[in-house]
Amino acid sequence: MNMDQIAATAGMHALMSIVIELFSIALAWVALQELKWDTILKRPRGGQARLLQIILSVVLGHGFASFVLAYWNWSGLLKGIVE
Repeated sequence: MNMDQIAATAGMHALMSIVIELFSIALAWVALQELKWDTILKRPRGGQARLLQIILSVVLGHGFASFVLAYWNWSGLLKGIVE
């Protein structure tokens, strides 16, 4: 593998990581919309409640994306067993 191929592979890995991370955050946001925020918060439509939802989406989405990316990396490493 030459340097151009390594750079292209690293760039593709970074792009896939970004896409998976953003998709996971969006998925967490959609899932959090199913919660009854009015039973938990005083003003569920207020700015602070929305900020809390965004923060929770990022935290949950990042956790899920980390799992998916780690699994992806581990499955890629399994190729070394066969060879």
